[in-house]
Amino acid sequence: MNPMTQLVLATITFLATHYLSSTALRATLVKTLGNAYLAMYSLLAFATLGWMIWAYYRAPFFNLWYAVELRYVPLIVMPFAMVLFACGLLSRNPTLVGQARLLKAEQPARGILRITRHPLMWGFALWAASHIVARGDVASVIFFGGFLTLALSGTVLIDRRKAAALGDDWRRFAAVTSNLPFAAIAAGENRLDPGEIGWWKVVAGLALYGALLWLHPVLFGAHSRF
Repeated sequence: MNPMTQLVLATITFLATHYLSSTALRATLVKTLGNAYLAMYSLLAFATLGWMIWAYYRAPFFNLWYAVELRYVPLIVMPFAMVLFACGLLSRNPTLVGQARLLKAEQPARGILRITRHPLMWGFALWAASHIVARGDVASVIFFGGFLTLALSGTVLIDRRKAAALGDDWRRFAAVTSNLPFAAIAAGENRLDPGEIGWWKVVAGLALYGALLWLHPVLFGAHSRF
């Protein structure tokens, strides 16, 4: 099996593994396997990710739109992606597992959640999209397109699952924030408050960007292209 075919199969398997958690089958597996479900799920997810990476680095280059100028797109987009990523990891968020109690707060959508209720997922989406634009080949569209698809569809699936499970508390939260960044602010349902986000989270995101920029040639063998 050639690497391009393996990349397609690995990407499909990777997506299917993650979408499993949004189907009724997940409840059956959790009931049957108990705590072993999470371990098996994580192992399968990492295995398919490793398969994707292996196939991607061995896939032939078939140009679609590659241009030297586009390689700078990630340099512009990635600081925003890493700030969203850092804020998503370092902020309390009712969309995350075990944090539904935050919906009871007087203002459940504060800080980065005023911009989007899925900062982590949008960070991944910007990372993937910027790499698709910069690289412009078939293998990159498949590889990074898999992550972009998962990130964007994941925001919708999370919203759907939380709405069904949390009812009125979720609807109150969703009414004052948005999936699409800045949509709730533009609609007048919330306001931008940079002070609430926390300057140290922004600095952490920019530091992460700087570290990735510095280490990128060593880790991935590409200069300043992410």
